[in-house]
Amino acid sequence: MPASTRHHRALAALVHCVGFLTAALPALPALATADAAAAGRPYPAAATAEPTMPAAPPAVPTPTRVASPAPAPKVSVAVAPSSTAQPGYRIEVRNAGNAPVDTTVRQELPQGVSATAISAGGREVRPGGSTATEVTWRLKLPPRSTTKLDTTLTVGAAQQPVTAPACAFAVDGRQPYDCATATWTAPDAAAAQPEPSGWRSQAPALLAGAAVLLVLGLVAFVTWRRRRPPVAAALASDGPGRVYPRPAAPRPPARRRTPPVWLVVPVAATVLAATVGTAAWTATRRVAAIDTDSQPTNGAWKGTGVSGGLGVPLREDAFEFTVYRMVCDPGRGARQCQATVGVRNLTPEHQNWHGKLQRAYLADGNWVTTDEQATRRANQGRDVFAEPMAAGSRLVLPLVFTVNGGEAPQRLELRSGVFSAGVRVDVP
Repeated sequence: MPASTRHHRALAALVHCVGFLTAALPALPALATADAAAAGRPYPAAATAEPTMPAAPPAVPTPTRVASPAPAPKVSVAVAPSSTAQPGYRIEVRNAGNAPVDTTVRQELPQGVSATAISAGGREVRPGGSTATEVTWRLKLPPRSTTKLDTTLTVGAAQQPVTAPACAFAVDGRQPYDCATATWTAPDAAAAQPEPSGWRSQAPALLAGAAVLLVLGLVAFVTWRRRRPPVAAALASDGPGRVYPRPAAPRPPARRRTPPVWLVVPVAATVLAATVGTAAWTATRRVAAIDTDSQPTNGAWKGTGVSGGLGVPLREDAFEFTVYRMVCDPGRGARQCQATVGVRNLTPEHQNWHGKLQRAYLADGNWVTTDEQATRRANQGRDVFAEPMAAGSRLVLPLVFTVNGGEAPQRLELRSGVFSAGVRVDVP
């Protein structure tokens, strides 16, 4: 083959290859992109496909807010004593809501007192872990209604006042809706009280009359002094005489008489020493009265400690406490004792109170503070000590104490603050 022919064929092949490459280069990026997308897209049948968002939400729990407890039914309780020879009470349970409410009403009876008449199918029972008895009703309160219950009690020969509080609880019998209390007094007991003597009952009138006479006498004396004639002084002198008017002459300014220094200094020193001594003596007595090893009520700084029983409102420095009920779980190991307590803020401002300051005393003198976790569970998850009480507000709530052994608490000590005298309540 001639050389020229071979060169022409080689050149033709080279031109053909260049043309082929020029036509294929624009399609390469699109093919590469398609291949990459195909490589990244999972196949439907592949077991290693990446998870995608399902069409329906997964059946797993999702974090949500803690649901607040349902509002308590609008149930109120009122107790009034009857004017009978034997202790009697009228209990009114009112449902102010628009739905019926199932409730358990309990009336606490003091020791040595039993019920002789109970209305509306109530019955007298003795709760476990308690030495006292109570009258119990299970009621279904219609909407916007008031249910009246009556009880008649019997006591010993002594006609002493009898206090019997009553509370309306939830169906479980542990969560109180409302509580009230009343004290029955014998009708002849008020008449038997000695009347104050005549002069004591008329003491205000006598004091007012004496004040009026004193004022009238002072007015008469001043009037007589002003109307006395000026010649009276001259006539009182020895021998006859005549009164001549004296010419007006300026009088020298009278020098104000002051006590001597030798008298002022000892008197001031004596008064200062007496004041300092009295303050030191008072402070020493108050400090000596504080006993940190005994009950705080004996050494409190604010107010005076008061004592009472179930159903008796007791006031201290800032709060009014009323213990309506106290019951303990049966057993001899670690058990819980629940007290139904009413707390009222008597001050015109918000007040904080703390669970560690509320104590239950056992018979041996030992004491336990409020079990705050159990108290929170008893209040349906609400921490009653977390927020201050509003001025003039009232709460009825359970306080739980955890004790060991078979002995139940004999006394509760409740207070609003560290330095408050607090109140002591004897519980059966």
